[in-house]
Amino acid sequence: MTGALFRNAASDAARIFRLQRATTTNPFGKLDPLPIGENIRRLQSRPFYRTPQFLGKAKETGVSGFCSFSTSSTVSTAGFISWYLGMVKSRPVLTKSVTSSLIYIAADLSSQTIPQASVESYDLVRTARMAGYGLLILGPTLHYWFNFMSRLFPKRDLITTFKKMAMGQTVYGPAMNVVFFSLNAALQGENGSEIVARLKRDLLPTMLNGVMYWPLCDFITFKFCPVHLQPLVSNSFSYLWTIYITYMASRAKPTAISS
Repeated sequence: MTGALFRNAASDAARIFRLQRATTTNPFGKLDPLPIGENIRRLQSRPFYRTPQFLGKAKETGVSGFCSFSTSSTVSTAGFISWYLGMVKSRPVLTKSVTSSLIYIAADLSSQTIPQASVESYDLVRTARMAGYGLLILGPTLHYWFNFMSRLFPKRDLITTFKKMAMGQTVYGPAMNVVFFSLNAALQGENGSEIVARLKRDLLPTMLNGVMYWPLCDFITFKFCPVHLQPLVSNSFSYLWTIYITYMASRAKPTAISS
């Protein structure tokens, strides 16, 4: 009987030992009937094990969004420049004329903004005159003038550049100033005598100020820019100049005539 008791005890001990090896304890100290491998897979699938990966993906998404915005902005700018250069080559006169008109509009609005109080309204008729001058007169003449200069003086060395500058200061600049003041005065209803009086008063000071402003602009334009882009560069320089001449053109009639 004693031997039977020992055999039963040994059998029970072996069964308990096998049961302990086949089971695992969960974090709360209770027996988990799942095998070890299955328990590990279940623990790995719990949400808090994926939290670092989730945060990493969120951070990566934010950087990607910023890069995407920067890239799209750069692509848009490059696309506009490419489109504009294509228009300059395919429709040069129209493109340069519209560009000149837009610059004259911006310059005239700036010229009206500087001296006026906030309660005053803009003179849109005056702005329309400036836009028409840039579109119909200045834009086309700039195109043909720069093409003529490139054929007359094809080189781009220093001496040739100075020749082009001299032609601009003695021929093109004075001629365009006369056209601008005369046309603007005529559109305002001034007669021939009033236009002549305005030219006597305003033309010489405008030309003297032009000599101080335009030579450096012309040097950069003729020396460093290709012919098809020279009107655009010249128009860009003319923004400040246009603010000045639109102010001069909007001055009252000379007192000797108006009285």
